[in-house]
Amino acid sequence: MHIWTDNFVIKQLQVHSLNVTSIEAELMAIRTGLIPAIEIDSVHNIMVITDSIAAAKKILESKVDPLQNMFIPLASAIKTFLSKDGRNKIHFWYCPSKAEWPRHKLVDDQVKASSCTPTFPSKESHLFSRKKECDNILCKWQTYFAKSLKKGHYFLNFEDEKERVIKPTYAKRGSWLPIIGFTNSLCARFTRMTTGHAPIGEYRQRFFPHLPTSCPCGKAEVQTQEHIVMEYDRHDPSTCPCNIIINSFVHFLADNPEVFSFDNG
Repeated sequence: MHIWTDNFVIKQLQVHSLNVTSIEAELMAIRTGLIPAIEIDSVHNIMVITDSIAAAKKILESKVDPLQNMFIPLASAIKTFLSKDGRNKIHFWYCPSKAEWPRHKLVDDQVKASSCTPTFPSKESHLFSRKKECDNILCKWQTYFAKSLKKGHYFLNFEDEKERVIKPTYAKRGSWLPIIGFTNSLCARFTRMTTGHAPIGEYRQRFFPHLPTSCPCGKAEVQTQEHIVMEYDRHDPSTCPCNIIINSFVHFLADNPEVFSFDNG
């Protein structure tokens, strides 16, 4: 943590913490730097540069929170500072690490290069313990999902934009829904495509063998998910996915509204 004034570092502060969540660490960093700055009599305008606006917003929240013992004293100090002089102001600026702003990068590099051996046994915070338990449950869930046959033999495993296989999660509305939930019909057709439970020959072969299983294009004896998406020549080739990244399949379905639709099955 650096405190700057007139383009010079006037104070460098370090606080080592173990077994805490990222939000707790960010709040402690803001508190460690802001309170000494507030105590300087000649300071009237303070700018807090942080890569976690979520942590900064918690300082001003009034709802019950497990972190209140950390940010209530800070909120009190801010109130005293602002009411002491009409010129006093505090601004919070968001600066993501990837922006590599020189001053922020300087602190970020120092933090990553520092190491600390705890002198005393390190306890876990309540939030860290809760997060670790949730992470363990999520890990078990993802492992079970990857190995389980209950999702179906024809389940398609997609990748995200960073080419990582998408795993189930409970956070932010889940793994797939935020990407495919534009309309009910698109979500339904994507689900049919992903699971193989769709009006296609492969599905009929398993459940309705008396119905036709070949593709109308005449190039596949059994109409499969892959054939419809990758090989069906009645689709515009420019709309067909060239990889297994989920967004490319969503765009393909959006450009071809009849695909995996029972109305046109």
